[in-house]
Amino acid sequence: MNTAYQIDYLKPNDAEGLCLLMQSNKEVFERFFPNTLEQNLSVFDSRNYIKKKDEEIVEKKEFTFAIRKNNDQTILGLIILKNIDYTIREGELAYCLDINHHGKGITSSCIKQVMDFAFDRIDLKTLKIIAHKSNRGSIRVAQKCGFQWKKTLQKAYQPPNEDFLDMELYELHYER
Repeated sequence: MNTAYQIDYLKPNDAEGLCLLMQSNKEVFERFFPNTLEQNLSVFDSRNYIKKKDEEIVEKKEFTFAIRKNNDQTILGLIILKNIDYTIREGELAYCLDINHHGKGITSSCIKQVMDFAFDRIDLKTLKIIAHKSNRGSIRVAQKCGFQWKKTLQKAYQPPNEDFLDMELYELHYER
């Protein structure tokens, strides 16, 4: 595991760093992370986003984790455990990382930490990752973390100002 990086919940004093992450990666995030980007266009917006994410954690609706450098707490990315269905015990992972840190194993290491959280702390049995076939980095993360390709989801996602895209579904099942 890459111990130079950790995950934890966003804190109120992260607003500036979160806004900076979103703004400095705008071109990358606007296609597949547009809602998060839109909610973090200013430091004020990021403060509101963090408050909302805190409420979702308290309500156990969604869990948003910051990916950080251990040495200075810089926010490098986000992992969101979302679309949680406690009845069938499954959830979906979405993630983004600063483009300057791609290809270093950071996301895979941090995804494994969120997997442990999902399986051990909130008792999920299935996790999903949905990625576009062009997003090779995201697909590599899914495969590196043990997720298996299940199927192509036809017209499953529409990026801003584009036609609907087919997306690839990867799943991981946890058995005790």
